[in-house]
Amino acid sequence: MMLEAFAPYRSSEFQVKFATSAWERSQAHALRRAVFCEEQRIFEGDDRDAIDDQAIPIVALSMLGIAADQLVGTVRIHQAEPGLWWGSRLAVHPDFRKIGALIKLAVSSANAIGCHTFLANVQVQNGLLFRRLHWDVIEEFEVYGKPHLRMKADLAYYPPCATPEAGFTALSRKAA
Repeated sequence: MMLEAFAPYRSSEFQVKFATSAWERSQAHALRRAVFCEEQRIFEGDDRDAIDDQAIPIVALSMLGIAADQLVGTVRIHQAEPGLWWGSRLAVHPDFRKIGALIKLAVSSANAIGCHTFLANVQVQNGLLFRRLHWDVIEEFEVYGKPHLRMKADLAYYPPCATPEAGFTALSRKAA
């Protein structure tokens, strides 16, 4: 009798919300280091910068029922000037890279607090995902030695989210 190994469990339900606890902020930075320093080798040692002092971190938590199992994604948002918001440092664990809900909450929460323009510098390989989520390319350029797209969200597709601390539940594409 042959026994085949079971695939590891992967949650199909996620809570996407503002990081409201120390462990969420800590794990968000750990995930960013794993993606930007270890995997992509864009930064050496740490990717934190001055924007972290003012940015709002957003996290995606895989859920087991009502309990968070693992932090699987993060992004930060900040207001550069009144009404102009930026999203940056989008990092998702390799096993969960199809989650677009982080982008949705990033734009929707900024939209709720006076955003008139939401921008992001997106690595070229992620441009198609953003275009599918109603973003337009403004320009192409290189940063940190990698090709990027400056992109702008179409705010009409992102209704304001007035409760970002609680966020919302999202399902992975496989479960939807």
